[in-house]
Amino acid sequence: MTFEPTLDFARQLDAQDPLRGFRQQFLIPPGPDGQGECLYFCGNSLGLQPRTARAAAEVQFENWQNLAVEGHFKGDTPWMPFHERLQGPSARVVGAKPHEVVVMNNLTTNLHLLLISFYQPTATRYKVLMEGGAFPSDQYALETQVKLRGFAPDDAIVELEPRPGEHTLRTEDIVAKIAELGDSLCTIIMGGLNYYTGQVFDMEAITRAGHAAGALVGFDLAHAAGNVPLQLHDWDVDFACWCSYKYLNSGPGGVAGAYVHERFAERPELLRLAGWWGHDEEERFQMKKGFKPMHGAAGWQLSNGTVLSMAVHEAALKIHDEAGGMPALRRKSELLTGYLEFFIRRLNLPKERLEIITPQDPAQRGCQLSILVHQGGRDLFEHLMAVGVIGDWREPNVIRLAPTPLYNTFEDVFRVGEVLTEWAK
Repeated sequence: MTFEPTLDFARQLDAQDPLRGFRQQFLIPPGPDGQGECLYFCGNSLGLQPRTARAAAEVQFENWQNLAVEGHFKGDTPWMPFHERLQGPSARVVGAKPHEVVVMNNLTTNLHLLLISFYQPTATRYKVLMEGGAFPSDQYALETQVKLRGFAPDDAIVELEPRPGEHTLRTEDIVAKIAELGDSLCTIIMGGLNYYTGQVFDMEAITRAGHAAGALVGFDLAHAAGNVPLQLHDWDVDFACWCSYKYLNSGPGGVAGAYVHERFAERPELLRLAGWWGHDEEERFQMKKGFKPMHGAAGWQLSNGTVLSMAVHEAALKIHDEAGGMPALRRKSELLTGYLEFFIRRLNLPKERLEIITPQDPAQRGCQLSILVHQGGRDLFEHLMAVGVIGDWREPNVIRLAPTPLYNTFEDVFRVGEVLTEWAK
């Protein structure tokens, strides 16, 4: 599409947008001094509140009030099987079969639980491969998991770095490193989308290469779930985890998700950290010794679900489905992000002052554009915030802006383009 830097053009795109009505299903914070609405471009960090979220939680407050402990078994949404209500919608988000996913805990808790099962090193096959500059929580998780198994992180953890002068990783370099590590490689755990650069990795190619080397392959999908198309089952990914509070709009610290390929569903001997909610539900209340895991990803559960958080998550997932899921969201996302990129490149600033470090190829990025500002970056960020453009800052000098298809408009992007154009003069 040939973009135009005019308000009329932006409004024309909005008029043609089949998803335009979904913006009304979200609560948008006010702009500066409480006037109007802000320009919210921070869904990569925290999604906006669905209007249905409060009512969904209120239903469970009423059940708690009126049913108390019997709410586990009675009412329209009994709490005992509540996590099952989320399996289908979550599976559609990540491209899995329902029994391959479970909603539970928080992101890094799930990552640790999965690594217990899928990082089982030997004296010779103990290396872990991850991208350099991964989100700190992933770095800390791997560091401690490696130490737990008696290895030194500096030896066991291999980090992938871009070529000199480049900001993102090339798939051929990732595949080559996997082949180089060969029989020493135990597990690959990477972000499906790098939080800093916004690069989407070729998860299918990485999984194929990892399996060829005899390694298990997993992904942290915190910035990918609800943002880019995923086909975890078809890509043959072994395990994955994600949060729900970014592009899935399920509230700060909202309940997270985990995926385990069905090939592991009938592997009760697979080492894991167990809890009673992961025990065979037919025998759960017999209170016997001897852990017998449930079929599929549900066998990695520890405790009964956080129902209030899951109720909000269910409300948010319904909006995702009503919008047509990832195919519909992706079509709009590529246009929105492309329009924002158009305005940034139109500034014609030298690379030494400002550059986009997110890949230009839409297939290698999601909503987010990471802008590396070499001169006056913090001043630009504070200016954006002061005029009501809500993005986020990542040290040392990156501003992340994420036009999100469920609630951002093309006019929003035009308004941000205006602010950037004025700043660059």
